[in-house]
Amino acid sequence: MSRLRSAVRNGKRAGLELLEAAEPKRNRSNKAAKEEEPVNASSPSCARHTFHPPADVELLRAQLLRWYDENQRELPWRTLAVTESDLNIRTYAVWVSEIMLQQTQVSTVIDYYNKWMKRWPTVQHLSSATLEEVNQMWAGLGYYSRGRRLHEGAQKVESELEGQMPRTADSLLKQLPGVGRYTAAAVGSIALGQVTGAVDGNVVRVLCRLRAIGADSTSPAVTEALWGLANTLVDPERPGDFNQAMMELGARVCSPRGPVCSQCPVRSHCHSFRTVHREKEKNARKPPAPPDIEDCMNSETCPLCPSEPWDEALGVQNFPRKPPKKPPRVERTLTCVVTRRGEEGGDEYLLTRRPKKGLLAGLWEFPGLLQGEKSSESKDKAALCAQISELLATDVAESLMQYAGEVVHIFSHIHQTYVVHSVRLKDAGTQTRAENARWLTRSALQEAAVSTGVKKIVKLCDSVDSEKEQSCNGGKRQNCTGTKKKKNQPTSKKPKLSAADSGSRQLSLSAFFSRVKQES
Repeated sequence: MSRLRSAVRNGKRAGLELLEAAEPKRNRSNKAAKEEEPVNASSPSCARHTFHPPADVELLRAQLLRWYDENQRELPWRTLAVTESDLNIRTYAVWVSEIMLQQTQVSTVIDYYNKWMKRWPTVQHLSSATLEEVNQMWAGLGYYSRGRRLHEGAQKVESELEGQMPRTADSLLKQLPGVGRYTAAAVGSIALGQVTGAVDGNVVRVLCRLRAIGADSTSPAVTEALWGLANTLVDPERPGDFNQAMMELGARVCSPRGPVCSQCPVRSHCHSFRTVHREKEKNARKPPAPPDIEDCMNSETCPLCPSEPWDEALGVQNFPRKPPKKPPRVERTLTCVVTRRGEEGGDEYLLTRRPKKGLLAGLWEFPGLLQGEKSSESKDKAALCAQISELLATDVAESLMQYAGEVVHIFSHIHQTYVVHSVRLKDAGTQTRAENARWLTRSALQEAAVSTGVKKIVKLCDSVDSEKEQSCNGGKRQNCTGTKKKKNQPTSKKPKLSAADSGSRQLSLSAFFSRVKQES
């Protein structure tokens, strides 16, 4: 069981010997690569799960980097990493990009990144910003704690590190909040030229398919084995480019679904690709095929081999097999959009700030109340009215609450349904008495740090108002002034917005409200 660890070390040693030969020219440390060496990554020593001989590693590096040079996407953070001579700015710029890219598509990040770097081009600029400004800039990007951690990290660099970004992957990991093993390695290799592998979700998939690793990719044995493989493969002359090439390959060619094996520059090294063709040949022959020399001899006990039988329909997607996701927690929140007439004539909205820790920390939202499983609608409405009354230090009658509809919003682990009501206050001078509440005009709401869920609620209320206006103007209803409806008077159904109603791509607040206006 210890032979894989030995093989990984031998392969890595060969890479480090190349690095040592190049060290006088480049003066770059391989300390980070040593620190990333896997522990307890036990597995049989066989060609199926490891890389050897060293000539194969050299060939794979050359093929992958040649493909990357010809096919890499032009991305703003890559341009900065190549053109920025100031090491402090370069490290900061790559750090920002890596945090933004966590669990977020590249196409979504580009606009946010450009605006962020234009406003805060250095770590000093970011450290002097307020958390409110950071939340406003981050609004709509999701996983809001990331922006807060960037802000905390910048302030720490300025106050404790004399304004200098950490200079090694290890120090990035230890000194910056929100920086984990992957982020430290990515920033260290791309911005600082450190020879260390970097294993993100794309790289996990590429390595698992290259070496036919089909076990749960989140298990400790597989995780450590993959980091060992990444450190064996990383090019000592171009570590940053190599790591980005692996990520690019996973994102564009070796994708989760529909991988394009015909376009893969390292297909000749891929044991998953060979396995697919061997299985097809095996099924075409009646006599059993002889075992392949690269088969794992101890597959029944190997922690890297698939625990599930081969699925011909999946092909190379048999590697890796992911454990089934836990279903998201289902929640319902009673929410109320409270408005009043502002001093300048337009509407103003009552918003409250969320706690500094937890989901959507520090963002602004409409007053709301999480509904319990056994709670009744009447009790919840009464409790929400009491909450609003306390915020405004005035009684808000429950009869003022008008049902608007429901909004569904999906977080990574929560299936949230907002049950939306609205209240229109007659007293334009109603003030808030709580520190965590404020009145915002429509234009201020567009600039505030609010979540995508709040945007959807605004869109729902706008659609309800538009429907009422059309009904009044068309003479279809006589109930435009709030009088009681006649017995047989038809009631229009309240809309329910799904998680997809805001489009497949998140919009900035300005673009969002612009689109709402057009749709109205």
